[in-house]
Amino acid sequence: MPYIMQTSLILPDLELPAQTMRLGLWLVGLGKDVVQGQPLVEIIAGAAVVDLPSPVDGKLVEKLVDEDTAVGPGAVLAIIESTD
Repeated sequence: MPYIMQTSLILPDLELPAQTMRLGLWLVGLGKDVVQGQPLVEIIAGAAVVDLPSPVDGKLVEKLVDEDTAVGPGAVLAIIESTD
């Protein structure tokens, strides 16, 4: 039986000048397979748009933040499951 590990997608401190950040578009649908480094979600800070990549290979199993929601560094945005 494979071991299932859950990894949180956490918004890092992007060190952008904008005071307010918000989650833009989810680039991957719920339940879809992802690979490490694949862009998962857009983070919007002022005029800047940054794609946040997947930290691991796996499946996007939970989106914890809706599009167009204010977010800050350390926010848990999603859960990715991987098997080992």
